[in-house]
Amino acid sequence: MRFVVEGAYGVVAGKTLSAPVREAEAAVAREFTGQTDAEGFPPDAAWQSAPVIQFFSDWQGKNADPERETEVRLLWSQTALYVRFLAHFRSITVFENAEANGRRDELWERDVAEVFLQPSGSDGMRYKEFEVSPNGFWIDLDIAPEKKRDLASGLKRRVNVDEKRKIWTAELILPMKSLTQDFDPAKEWRVNFFRVEGASESRFYSAWQATGTPAPNFHVPEAFGKLVFEK
Repeated sequence: MRFVVEGAYGVVAGKTLSAPVREAEAAVAREFTGQTDAEGFPPDAAWQSAPVIQFFSDWQGKNADPERETEVRLLWSQTALYVRFLAHFRSITVFENAEANGRRDELWERDVAEVFLQPSGSDGMRYKEFEVSPNGFWIDLDIAPEKKRDLASGLKRRVNVDEKRKIWTAELILPMKSLTQDFDPAKEWRVNFFRVEGASESRFYSAWQATGTPAPNFHVPEAFGKLVFEK
């Protein structure tokens, strides 16, 4: 399968968290003001303060599959956006090789979790795409009409797979300077989250905000939801 613009997918490890689920179409990133761990990631207690974003239906908003539910939590600081995926899975299919730093072209051809971000003030058809796989491979892209380029964001990631519980988790640190040159938490962004699972078609293409296209296509910025930065 090919998307209108080929894209990137992404993921990390952790415990099941328990915070209120936000039902609205706005994703909420909670401000992080504490100390990071030795690897630069927020501690579990900070993640628990962030509202949960959940989805388990396909890109058209149909064919709900709770066994493939994805949970996302977001934290922010002036220097980074932190993203945590918790992905329930039936099976895992990944590439076996990547560049030395873990970057893998066409990562979306295997299992991934993804976040598409459109900072305030962006052109309506331009956005950033980040993907991570269950084995820690990643890709980051700057998407614009008719083209895409490597973002070279300097992201950090860590992942974990719990085979017994059928959950894989991924945490991403996205440097704010790679997203916007003038971050203002008072301004809303646009965002969408996606997941792909399956070794062959028909694969399961799930989305937080349904894109509604006839064939699977995540590159529909007009379908993105709101992203609010909360203190």
